[in-house]
Amino acid sequence: MIVPMKKVSLIIKGDKKSETLKKLRSLGIIHIESLEGTGKKLEELRERVSVLESALFSISEKKNKKAENQHLDTAQSISVSQEIVALEEEKKLCSGKLHVLCSELERLSTWGELAPEELDELAKKGIEISLYEMPKAEYENLGENVKTIALQKTKASVKFLLIKSGTETEKEIVDSLKSYKLELPEISTVKIRQKVESLNNRVKEIDEKISSCSGCADSIKKAIKACEKEIEFEIYATGMANETLSSDGQSDVSVAYFTGYVEEENLERLKETAKENCWGLLVENPTEEDDVPTKLKNNKFVSLIYPLTDFLGTVPGYFEYDISGWFLSFILIFFGIIFGDGGYGLLICAVTGILIAKSLISKKKVPPAFLLIGLFGLSTILWGTLTCTWFGLSAEQLPEWLQKLSIPVISNVYTDRIWYPFWTQGRYGLTTAQNLQIFCFSLALVQLTVAHIKVASRNRKSIKILGDIGSIMQLIGIFYVVLSFVVNADVFSFGLVIGGIPVGTVALIMVITGFVMSFVFSNYEGNIIKSILASLKNIVSVLLGVVNVFSDIVSYIRLWAVGLAGAAISATVNELAGPLLGNFMFMILAIILLVFGHGLNMILNVLSVIVHGIRLNTLEFSSHLDMSWSGHKFKPFKEQIEK
Repeated sequence: MIVPMKKVSLIIKGDKKSETLKKLRSLGIIHIESLEGTGKKLEELRERVSVLESALFSISEKKNKKAENQHLDTAQSISVSQEIVALEEEKKLCSGKLHVLCSELERLSTWGELAPEELDELAKKGIEISLYEMPKAEYENLGENVKTIALQKTKASVKFLLIKSGTETEKEIVDSLKSYKLELPEISTVKIRQKVESLNNRVKEIDEKISSCSGCADSIKKAIKACEKEIEFEIYATGMANETLSSDGQSDVSVAYFTGYVEEENLERLKETAKENCWGLLVENPTEEDDVPTKLKNNKFVSLIYPLTDFLGTVPGYFEYDISGWFLSFILIFFGIIFGDGGYGLLICAVTGILIAKSLISKKKVPPAFLLIGLFGLSTILWGTLTCTWFGLSAEQLPEWLQKLSIPVISNVYTDRIWYPFWTQGRYGLTTAQNLQIFCFSLALVQLTVAHIKVASRNRKSIKILGDIGSIMQLIGIFYVVLSFVVNADVFSFGLVIGGIPVGTVALIMVITGFVMSFVFSNYEGNIIKSILASLKNIVSVLLGVVNVFSDIVSYIRLWAVGLAGAAISATVNELAGPLLGNFMFMILAIILLVFGHGLNMILNVLSVIVHGIRLNTLEFSSHLDMSWSGHKFKPFKEQIEK
């Protein structure tokens, strides 16, 4: 259920902001509406968090498992973080210098060892030498007007020394050779290598220092949370609205105020605290225009879905529905069908069992995520049992007792069998694949009907409920249309009559009648004429709504299709590895192939659950509930820092 909230506005003296916030934080029951704080202190706190996060990132990149855990307070954590950030900045500078020096060595690599200072000494003695590299043909055309010494010759080019004599003819030739002249480094290549070695050693030393701080990670995380709490406090303190009240004969009084939300059950506690501290308190019922936070409250079993919804970041709006129980129920079914293999379910349960046992042995609380994954494993085992699907093996390769546990109409044991519904009198039948499709469409009918029943229950005191009933009728009728169009037009014909009831005709009547009822009453707000006019204004959307119902039901076939693809992959892996298992020499290769193939298939199945299974809950199901998942979590302003 979504916990009922009350909107509260608190009015306090302007000089009592910090004192009031400390008391509210100690109380820990009010969710304060978003405010925009200002001030130098807030900027400093944010900069502090930035430094702490940068340090934590650096530590995580160079994590040292052998480093002892260090317990630091917030001030010490900040000091260590500043040192780490400074080391990272120094490392960046060193890396930049290394890049320049290495590029220089790369440029000079074909010239051997160069020492510019020695050439400078020769120049002081009157011997001016320059280095050049030019095409061989041009070098041979230099003639005897310049004095050169060839250092290296190839088919294409020549490296040489040019010794200047100072003649006019030589000067003209030298000027024409500027593009071929080697730009000498500032220092010798030997010294460049020494600098590179020194910088590499410094970088290594910096990495070791940062790595040695790995034990501070937990303390830095706590410091970040502490600073975030200070930031939150400062935002509220500086972001409150202020007013100056004046009265005749008295000095002006400054007041501050803000708006928040409190759980209905905690309202009396807030009232008592406000009375004790002389705060002005206004209590209102939230309206749809308010940005009301959402808090969900369910039993322990239903709450197992929270790790998944937290991962997805999906929170229902305050005025929407809490579908946690339905979400959990259907995602378990969807997961089992998509994974589809009881063997995979056994592996999931085995891994989860080990993790749960490890938590229990270490006397830690078992994470709800482990329990949820365990349920996914059990769901997969159940579906694998019902369909006789185990590790991609064919039914003939499985024990007879496993085959007998399956349900014949959807079991792999009977894939070649045709099932004849009683009303076809043996003329038309259904395959196992078609039976599975019918099951998926039936899931669609159940889930989408639940959605419309929930909407109808909310409108039970209004004539608008007739529109919801019409939507349900339309849904049931279109379900039969889907069976006829997609599964088997002969078995589910529009001329079908069972026990004197024209089933196909009834289905079409339900679609038409349901559409009319939905058209007339779905926009009802006290006046039927206005409701009809509203539907006429959106006639295109209304007509497309019928098509959308059809496509929403059909979209559930993805469960069967994805499960079928996974089964095909696992069977293919077995076929590839099977011949290798008979040869001792290739047995290890076969095992590797099986582990890799089935492991990859399981990963693909996880992605399929996220893409397809969750979509059916958050899109198809939610769209029939008119849910947009527009909510945000209830986060009370409180003292304790969550671990």
